[in-house]
Amino acid sequence: MKFFKLPTQIHKFDAFKGFAEAFEIGEGDLVLTHEFIYDPFMKPLNLKADFLMQEKYGLGEPSDEMIDKILMEVVDKPYKRIIAIGGGTVIDIAKLLIFEDGKNAIDMFEKKIDFIKDKELIIVPTTCGTGSEVTNISIAEIKAKGTKMGLAIDELYADVAVLIPELVKGLPYKFFVYSSIDALIHAIESYVSPNANEFTQMISVRATEMILKGYLQIIEKGEEYRLEILEDFVVGSNYAGIAFGNTGVGAVHALSYPLGGTYHVPHGEANYQFFTEVFNTYNRLDPNGKIKELNRVLANLLNVEESDVYTALSGILDKLLSKNPLKEYGMKEEEIEGFTDAVIAGQQRLLANNYVPLSREEILNIYKNLY
Repeated sequence: MKFFKLPTQIHKFDAFKGFAEAFEIGEGDLVLTHEFIYDPFMKPLNLKADFLMQEKYGLGEPSDEMIDKILMEVVDKPYKRIIAIGGGTVIDIAKLLIFEDGKNAIDMFEKKIDFIKDKELIIVPTTCGTGSEVTNISIAEIKAKGTKMGLAIDELYADVAVLIPELVKGLPYKFFVYSSIDALIHAIESYVSPNANEFTQMISVRATEMILKGYLQIIEKGEEYRLEILEDFVVGSNYAGIAFGNTGVGAVHALSYPLGGTYHVPHGEANYQFFTEVFNTYNRLDPNGKIKELNRVLANLLNVEESDVYTALSGILDKLLSKNPLKEYGMKEEEIEGFTDAVIAGQQRLLANNYVPLSREEILNIYKNLY
C-alpha cells in the first residue's frame, strides 16, 4: 500500500525576481499567467520567454473550450518548460500542456491518449487555496457533459513548485478567503480520508493550525492584517495540497461540483457552502473514528468543547464571509434530486475518499438542508 509520495521539488523565494534569475526563465519557456500578474512582476524584467495570458482564452474556471484554445497555441512548438504562474485555472490548464500527444481536453479527461510527457512543469501559485502545485490532479468543466471532471495521473505532478508570497498580495480579500477556506477543507477532508496515515495527518494538522490561527488574527486585527501573514497561508495551502494529494478529498468537493458546473460558482466558494454540513453528517453517522481525533484537534485550536467544533468553525468562517443558501446562486428546488444523482453517477472518484459512505438519502438531505 502506498504510504506517502511527494515527487515535486519545493522552492521558496521572497520575490519573483529572485525566482526568475535562479531558474533562468527565457527562450524555450512558455509562461501561462495573467496580465495583472505579468505587468508588475514579469514585464519589467524583459524575460525572453513566450507568455500566454489565460484570460484571453476565456474567463472563470477552466473549461474544455478554454483548454482547447490554449492547446492550439502550444501544439507542435518546441517548448522545454511550461511555467504556470497563477491560480487554480492557470495551474489546471498548464498541467495539460506538457503532453506530446495532448490535442484536446476531452480526450485527456477520458484518458484516450498515452500521456507522453515531453516538457518540464514548474508551478508558481498566486492564491492560497488549491495546493495544486503539489498534486497530480487537473479539474475542468466539461461543457458537453454539464459537469466538472477530474484527471488524476502521476504525470501531472509538477517537477518544481515555487512559493512566492509576494505574488499573493494582490489577491482581493474575498478571493483570499474563499481560496484559503478551500485549503482548510483540503486539510480537514484529508485528515479523515480512509487513505490518511500518520504522515498525511501530521501535515493536515499543521495546515489546519496555520490557517485557523491566521483567521483568528484577521478577525481580531482586521482584513488588511492578512498581508502581514500571507506566508502562513501560502505555506499552509501547500501543506494541505501535499496531504490531500496523498489521500484524496471527499464529499465536500463531490457535492460542490454540480453547483460549480451548473451555476459557475467559484470552486472555493462552492466548497464553503457544503463544508460544515458534510462534517456534521459524518459526525452524526460515526463520531468515534478519525473524526473524533479531528474534533479534538479543532477543539484545542478553537478553545471550545468537542461537541461544539463545527458550530464554532461555522461562526469563524461566517465572520470572514457569510455563507449563502444554495437557492441564491440560482439553484432550483427541483434540481436537488438531479444534483444528488449526478454526484452519485459522476463523482465516485471523490466519494471513495469519504470518511464514511453516504447514502443517496444522506446526500439528498445535505442539499435540502443547504437549499
